[in-house]
Amino acid sequence: MTLQHPRPASSRFSTSAKSIVSIVLSFACVFSLGVDFSLPVAGAAAPIPGKDKKPKQDPALKGLPITELSADEAILHALNRLAYGPRPGDMERVRQMGLARWIDQGLNPNSIDDHAVEARLEAYPTLRMSSAALLAEYPQPKQAEKQALKQAQAAPLTRSDAAAAIVARDMQPSTGRAPAATLGPASAQTQAPSRTQPQAQGQVQPQAFVAGDSASSNGQSRAMQVAAKAPDTVSPMKLDDPQANVATPGAGGKRDVLTVDPNAVPRAIADDSKRPQRVVEELAMAKVTRAIYSERQLQQILDDFWFNHFNVFAAKGDDRWLLTSYERDVIQPHTLGKFKDLLTATAESPAMLFYLDNFLSADPHAPERQAAQRALRQQARRGRYGQPFPPRAPQSQQQKNNARGLNENYGRELMELHTLGVDGGYTQKDVTEVARCFTGWSIEKPREIATFKFDERVHDPDPKVVLGKKIHAGGMRDGEEVIDLLVHHPSTAKFISTKLARRFVSDNPPPALVARMAQTFKSSDGDIRAVMKTMIYSPEFWSRSAYRAKVKTPFELVVSTARALGTDVDTPMPLVQWAGRIGEPLYQCQPPTGYADRADAWVNTGALLNRLNYSLALAGNKVRGSRSDAESLLGVDSSTEPKAALDRAVQLFLGGQTAPTTVQTLEQQLDSPQILQAKLDDPVKRVDLGVVAGLVLGAPEFQRR
Repeated sequence: MTLQHPRPASSRFSTSAKSIVSIVLSFACVFSLGVDFSLPVAGAAAPIPGKDKKPKQDPALKGLPITELSADEAILHALNRLAYGPRPGDMERVRQMGLARWIDQGLNPNSIDDHAVEARLEAYPTLRMSSAALLAEYPQPKQAEKQALKQAQAAPLTRSDAAAAIVARDMQPSTGRAPAATLGPASAQTQAPSRTQPQAQGQVQPQAFVAGDSASSNGQSRAMQVAAKAPDTVSPMKLDDPQANVATPGAGGKRDVLTVDPNAVPRAIADDSKRPQRVVEELAMAKVTRAIYSERQLQQILDDFWFNHFNVFAAKGDDRWLLTSYERDVIQPHTLGKFKDLLTATAESPAMLFYLDNFLSADPHAPERQAAQRALRQQARRGRYGQPFPPRAPQSQQQKNNARGLNENYGRELMELHTLGVDGGYTQKDVTEVARCFTGWSIEKPREIATFKFDERVHDPDPKVVLGKKIHAGGMRDGEEVIDLLVHHPSTAKFISTKLARRFVSDNPPPALVARMAQTFKSSDGDIRAVMKTMIYSPEFWSRSAYRAKVKTPFELVVSTARALGTDVDTPMPLVQWAGRIGEPLYQCQPPTGYADRADAWVNTGALLNRLNYSLALAGNKVRGSRSDAESLLGVDSSTEPKAALDRAVQLFLGGQTAPTTVQTLEQQLDSPQILQAKLDDPVKRVDLGVVAGLVLGAPEFQRR
């Protein structure tokens, strides 16, 4: 078995294939056996026999209910949960300022100076543009250009040409049938089927992320495929389905002919073009940049959390132009505000209205009502002059086919995914009634102005009953009453608290903690900051069982590795593509469930292999546009002593705490000629510190947070 990196030149960064495979298998065994890293490990303080006296709390932990973790463990825990992992020097910085003060700053992000990251974001002009400006300046390619791309794809391609062609082709609009109930073409539906169909079985290694419009085959994003020839159908995934995250072709089929190189420069970036895919690519690069460099780390994590909660698929039609405003104007300003304000902003967002087709939802009787109103006006005008009213021509079949109807997509997701949860106590009748309340919530000229509008003409004016309450405020207020009703429902408080606790505490958060968070949600009128504070200042958050209990998502792994190495990232696009290669293409989650937040959604042998390849590539400076300095981190004195280098890396990246199997596996690699950068009979041996750092960053302990 030979392990290859996408770039031929970078295939030299790793240890021998046999050694790497053994490491991967060892790490995979650790994951599959469910090793609990919350148990006492090397470096943890051991109890002293005969000493029942409670030890004095470290001053750095003052004001926090921390009794089971040491100061170093608690600070590392906070940096891994409330930030994207520590950078060199962060542990000492937090210790000096006090952990409670650092947490309170994170809960009040506007108090933190973040000009440095804002300066980096100046390189991405689309971030500051309105949806209308993006539609005008980054238009869809002309039909002739599409035809040329198709012809080019039919001819043999070099690796770089093929990668660029995939990017361009994936921006072409989908022509196939839409997924049931969620992501169909913009058409009215009287009733959307429920999301109960199974996802395609089997997976292969993820490919690199390519932003743009993508269809899908058997639940897989076409942006992750080289040749999308299957019917454009999807079986949308259920909430918390462990398989919901991996958007790759089925393992039973043939492997892709082309594996896109994460170091390849997408055409839309390389030539500074006005291709529409550049909009999403800049959005993804900005996300990586903020996660690595922003001082407002908790805000960045909550931005990712809430975007995932209110997921919008970038590759669905016009959403590629609407997504920038969605994240900038809807998600980011409300990450620590009132949940009602956030929910209302998403309901009025053109990106959400387009994604779930609510911009087309209309009262099925609206055309008849409008025709009757016109007839009355005409009769009144003609009656004044004694002229007979001519009979109305029968409606043509074409007019009947084009008639808009009620679309239940948004009504269903609003209750199932955004507020109450799948077991929130609503019925199919409630879904229909909510959909009726939101008729008329639409978009003003979607391909020109792309702003929210309420269209009174297509709104259902009749009374509705939602969750037993009569809704008849009239006009847009019907939808606003539904939002208020859902926000204050007990199921919403529990559902939102559970998702937050799952993201920040453990895959199965303690019920008592969730109950207290839900109570805070209700008493504070849905104040997200207050709910977060209840969670962070709880004993459960700082318990030994919560320590290293979460597995990092691919995005978290990519970012935390760059932060741990202190990597200088000039070109973040390869990191974006690595996140997609490991399994989480940014802004490319097709179902409205968003990416799942459980370990079993991310842990498999192929993913672990890609994670190890990434850490080795980044630490060994094989990722284009990124520069790491392992020698400075590990120290020059470690350059000739493999064991010293390994011990230093374990201390630096893992807090000195590793499982015995990890230490044994890593130490077995120290005599490898690749690590020593010399032949076996060479008297002078120098340690490749990049390989040592990469191996430690690929260890199971670093995959957890």
